[in-house]
Parts: sequence; structure tokens; C-alpha cells
Amino acid sequence: MGARVILARHGETRWNLEGRFQGQQDTELSPCGWEQARRLAAALAPVSLAAVYASPLARARETAALAAGAHGLKVELIPAFREISHGSWEGRRHEEVAAADGERLRLWKTRPERVTMPGGESLKEVRERAWPALAALAARHAGETILVVAHDAVNKVLLAAALGLGEEAFWRIKQDNACLNVLEEAAGGFRVALLNSTAHLGYLVSELEQKAL
Repeated sequence: MGARVILARHGETRWNLEGRFQGQQDTELSPCGWEQARRLAAALAPVSLAAVYASPLARARETAALAAGAHGLKVELIPAFREISHGSWEGRRHEEVAAADGERLRLWKTRPERVTMPGGESLKEVRERAWPALAALAARHAGETILVVAHDAVNKVLLAAALGLGEEAFWRIKQDNACLNVLEEAAGGFRVALLNSTAHLGYLVSELEQKAL
């Protein structure tokens, strides 16, 4: 029997609200983000988790810690699950990037697989570090259920890979703050059993425009 991976996105941050590109900047959860994380933890309380893993960035660590604590587990940090590096876009509002680097931003919105962030990463590079890390955890936890808390771009790349899609499918997958996805290990890979579930969040579902921030 293969592993079952519950893949979550971190709760909302202040930079999410402000429309800033976060990338690998170490932003923390907003008050709403903390409540989202509490509700995510409550939703997972009945689930038997063997382990909890997270990106080392604070917003993912904080989200994972609440779920781990409810199960008496510690969060193991996996650097390969860090968010995409947005390079010089990080900390800048969407409008600022549009004014300073408009052509690259347009390409990012239409052909994201062709973009390497200025001083940062491409989606291919994210996939090359995140997918092997996910596969290794699945191999370690055969027959068990684990939680992985990561980020918008990382989750989309992992979900696309699980579905047999390339990075060009990036914008066809949505990841709300504190959403849940379920990947079940199957012959030759994974099947996606749940995608971007936010039923546990109630009215705290973000209505923010999807900008991969």
C-alpha cells in the first residue's frame, strides 16, 4: 500500500493581502492566516498522521505546527519545499512589477513555463527540487498518511506533476490559502484524490485574485 500525502498551502499573510510577491521572503501569518491554520488543524484532527513536514519559511512552519501539535508530532522542515524564488520581484507589489518588468510579468501570466524570475527560479527548477523530495517522503511512509505544508507555486507544480501535466498547466490549478489536497501513491506515481479543498475554512476562504504571490 502506498503513501497518502495531504498537501496543504500555508495560511494567509499580510503580503498576500497587500498583493506583494513573497517568494522566499520569510513572511508570517496574518491574524486571518492564524485562524485559517487553526481550522486546518481542526479538520485534520481525526486523521491519523504519521509525520508532518513543511517548508522552512515561517508561514508554512506556523501553519504546520498547529496541525502537528494536535497529533503530538514535531514539524520536520524540508528546504526543497521552499516557495519559488521571485528574485528581484520579492517584496514588490504586483503593480510595481507591472511597471518595472511588464513584459516578463505578461509572460508569467500567459506562458509561465518560459519564465525565469530575475535573479530567481523557473518553475522547472522548482519541480526539480520539490518532486524528488515528495517522492522520497512517500517512499519513507508507505502505507501511512503524512501532511506536507508548502506554498502556492510549489503545490501547483507538484499537483501538475502528479496529474502528468507540465509547468504550462500552472495557472489551471488553484491553491487558496490553507487549502487541502490529497495525493495517493499509485502504480507509477500519484493520483490526486482531492484538490484545493477549503470546506474547513467557511467564510475565511480568500477572495484574493490568483497572482501566485
